[in-house]
Amino acid sequence: MTTSLVAVVTDQVRDGRRVVGYGFNSNGRYGQGGLIRERFAPRLLEAEPETLLDETGLLDPHRAWASLMQNEKPGGHGERSVAVGTIDMALWDARAKIEEKPLFRLLAERHGRQADPRVFVYAAGGYYYPGKDLTALRAEMCSYLDRGYNVVKMKIGGAPLDEDRTRIEAVLKEIDGRGRLAVDANGRFDLETAIAYAKMLREYDLFWYEEAGDPLDYGLQAALAEFYPGPMATGENLFSHQDARNLLRYGGMRPDRYWLQFGCALSYEHASKIEAQLKAEVADLLGKAEAADQAAVP
Repeated sequence: MTTSLVAVVTDQVRDGRRVVGYGFNSNGRYGQGGLIRERFAPRLLEAEPETLLDETGLLDPHRAWASLMQNEKPGGHGERSVAVGTIDMALWDARAKIEEKPLFRLLAERHGRQADPRVFVYAAGGYYYPGKDLTALRAEMCSYLDRGYNVVKMKIGGAPLDEDRTRIEAVLKEIDGRGRLAVDANGRFDLETAIAYAKMLREYDLFWYEEAGDPLDYGLQAALAEFYPGPMATGENLFSHQDARNLLRYGGMRPDRYWLQFGCALSYEHASKIEAQLKAEVADLLGKAEAADQAAVP
C-alpha cells in the first residue's frame, strides 16, 4: 500500500522557523502522487499570492481550495477527492500553526462553538487471518480494553453467517461488563445478506452495525433500517457533500441513533459547506420524525 504525504511550506515564521503544514492519507485509497504533482499542486503554486490570503493577510484554506479546483468539472469526486483532500489537510494544519492554536480549536471557533478537547475513539480490529481462532480473537479484543478503550470493533462477512455469530458471541462473552462491541461488514453485502445479518445481529446489544452494503446504495441502507432497529454507521466511503446529503435524504437515516463517518480527505470539500448541508438535512429529518411520532399517537 502506497502513501500520500504532503507538506505545504509557507513564508510565515513562528519561533524562528517557517510554518509547514502536513497532510496524510491513503488507508485503502493508495497513493495520489500523480494527481497531486501533475494536476493540483501546480495550480496552487502558480496562483497569485493575494488570491490565497484572507482579509487579514493570512493563508486562507478556503481560497486555496478554490484554486485547487479551478477548471474542475462537477462530479468525479472519487477520482480526485483524496488528492485534493490531502493538500487541504496540510493547508488547515498550516493555518492552525500560523495562528498558534490546535486545529480542533481553530475550527470550533470559526463555527461559533465551544471547543471540546475530548473526542470519542474506539479500537478497530477483529480481522480474518489464517489460523486466527476464537482464542486469538478474544485476546485481541481484550488487549484493546486493557489499553483503555471501551468500544471495540470487529469485521464480519468474511465467514459464513453462523461462524460470524460464533465469533460475535465469543467476543461479547469475553468483554462483558468491560466494553461494547461494534461490527463492520466493509460494504460487502447485497440486500438479502445484509438483512440476514441484521436479523442475527439484532439479538445482541451491539454498539453499531457498520456499512452493510455498497456506500452509494442508499436504497439498501433504507431497506435495512426496516430490519435492524439498533444503531448503524456509514458514510466512511463517501466522496463529497453531495454524497453525504443523498445519504441523509435517501438512506433511511435515523438521527437519534445513526453514526455518520465522513472522512476529511474523502469528503474533501469545505468543512463549512458539509456542516451547513448536514445541519439542514438533519433538521429536516428530525422534523419528519417528530411529525411521524405525533401522527402515530391516537
